[in-house]
Amino acid sequence: MNAADLGLPVDVPSTALFTDQYELTMLQAALRSGTADRRSVFEVFTRRLPDGRRYGVVAGTGRVLDAVENFRFDAGVLGFLRDRGIVDESTIQWLASYRFGGDIWGYPEGEVYFPGSPILRVEGSFAECVLLETVILSILNHDSAIAAAASRMSTAAGGRGLIEMGARRTHELSAVASARAAYVGGFGSTSDLAAGFRYAIPTVGTSAHAFTLLHDSERDAFRAQVDSLGRGTTLLVDTYDVTEAVRSAVEIAGPGLGAVRIDSGDLLLVAHRVRQQLDELGAANTKIVVTSDLDEYAIASLAAAPVDAYGVGTQLVTGSGHPTCSMVYKLVARARSADPRAPLEPVAKKSTGGKTSVGGRKWAARRADAEGVAEAEVIGTQTVPPELVDRQLLVELVKGGEIVAREPLDAARERHVAALAGLPMSALQLSKGEPVLPTEYV
Repeated sequence: MNAADLGLPVDVPSTALFTDQYELTMLQAALRSGTADRRSVFEVFTRRLPDGRRYGVVAGTGRVLDAVENFRFDAGVLGFLRDRGIVDESTIQWLASYRFGGDIWGYPEGEVYFPGSPILRVEGSFAECVLLETVILSILNHDSAIAAAASRMSTAAGGRGLIEMGARRTHELSAVASARAAYVGGFGSTSDLAAGFRYAIPTVGTSAHAFTLLHDSERDAFRAQVDSLGRGTTLLVDTYDVTEAVRSAVEIAGPGLGAVRIDSGDLLLVAHRVRQQLDELGAANTKIVVTSDLDEYAIASLAAAPVDAYGVGTQLVTGSGHPTCSMVYKLVARARSADPRAPLEPVAKKSTGGKTSVGGRKWAARRADAEGVAEAEVIGTQTVPPELVDRQLLVELVKGGEIVAREPLDAARERHVAALAGLPMSALQLSKGEPVLPTEYV
């Protein structure tokens, strides 16, 4: 059984309209001018990292592959285009049989990136590649922003548990994607059941303040929860008086109480007091979970507190102040004719204002020092230097329209841990700074 079988809005039958109208008008004009079949190379990159960030995180690659596979113009979609007069009939006929048949290479999911990194390279005819711009950017810009925030929060947590709890703070479909990206970035679980169903992410959750307020007393609420969910449950202890709630929680559940959750107040002070009280009551193994609008800085400030896990919502699903990565999708090379033997020629935007790009089909490699620590992101368009051949970053994702690189989500999660381990230690500092690696063009 999958999401579609249950009618859950976590998948769509077609991604063809997740695009901007000008993709289709460009297609129509290119078909008419005879340039639509020219072999082309588009690349996804960002000119800069969000202010103060030391590295970016690639996330959403698996969702991009799904989107490309489902990019189909069915009868309903074609009827919409025809009724609105968005494109002419000959273009509609061309779209009716659209299937991406090109190649896609990219940084594998979970890898880190820097300004100029060719995060994704899409190759094929101009017509088939140009249509994918918006949906690819929508996914990568969103998911990579969430994963970067999650990565910083994971670093700040220092090995303590992290729970994604942001579903109520964003669009319902964004919540599912956010939970997935957060898992790549280091979170261990989510409260969102659709994300658990769609991506097999561990799910957690017990009760909110409403459950306590429903009952005639806090003790009644705790007793009902323990009777239903067992002594290993997590009891929310800050509805009324925290000290009294902790005492009642241990009296009712016993020293085997799983955890208590604190959702308000001076978390540093309250956590210390609760830990001391739990220990005095014989509940030394009872965990403490804190929530309440946390971000990476708040998590770091609690490093000295006896906290076992953090629940993060709003700041996570909004990228902790940076909800997009400002990635762009640019044509960097194209053939002069539709002849498949015609060589590719570099092309690039040259306008002023900081929106220039570097032409040419690129490779990327990460050069390391004698200790194996990364020291530069190296990008080129010519032959890869022998010393960098084994350190290339792009992997083949789609070949001739067929997806060749699907992988379990845990693989991306593990890759991110390895990628961070290969960076200079300063990459893990939360203080603002320049990208931890320089980008070198050769």
